[in-house]
Amino acid sequence: MRRPGWPSRFWVAFAVAIVKPISWLLVRKDWRRSDRLPRTGGIIVATNHLSWLDPILISHFLYNNGRWPVILAKSGLFSVPLLGPLLRALQVIPVYRGSSDAGRSLEESRRRFAAGACVMFYPEGTCTRDPDLWPMEGKTGAARLALETGATVIPVAHGGAQEILPYGARRPRLLPRKTFRVLTGPPVDLSKYQGQPLQADVLRSATADIMSAITAQLAELRGEKAPKAPFKRPSDN
Repeated sequence: MRRPGWPSRFWVAFAVAIVKPISWLLVRKDWRRSDRLPRTGGIIVATNHLSWLDPILISHFLYNNGRWPVILAKSGLFSVPLLGPLLRALQVIPVYRGSSDAGRSLEESRRRFAAGACVMFYPEGTCTRDPDLWPMEGKTGAARLALETGATVIPVAHGGAQEILPYGARRPRLLPRKTFRVLTGPPVDLSKYQGQPLQADVLRSATADIMSAITAQLAELRGEKAPKAPFKRPSDN
């Protein structure tokens, strides 16, 4: 029987046959507190963004813990020959920026969540530009979806992908073999926003709580103290 939010068996097998060998070859695994990741029901996984390699490695982590990651990706990728049909088959949601279709990705995320999917958000919307690679301020999509639907938000922090493929790099640094570290946090408590109108200040505050939860997990993962305030995102992102 097909599981909620999962592609067909063929496309699951196809993706796993590609992603898992690449993931095992590229990195050692240091995955912590995966017991905090609900195995059933609709959830939002909110994670930091360090490298274009993140989606592959995080997807492997989620798959190995019983969840198929429903990823949001730039709509332009769907027009690339061969890649576009593959993304659709794998249940990736296109994100339309700066157009009248910008709300479609959130509506589709809402539908997938209602069907029991694990919807993965990069609230930053792009790889962090923080010089020390801490999370930036987030966009409000994940918070809006959570407050509209009552979805559980699970913060997941990671590090290591940027050592293989730093943001903007074209050639990976494969040797020496790197370690990909993941720490799953407890659900983000958004109860104080329950029943409040989804105005801009509420969404910004809830988004800040989500980003703070991700940052706290990353601080624990890195064994470092996080900055007092998040890096302000560049105006063009």
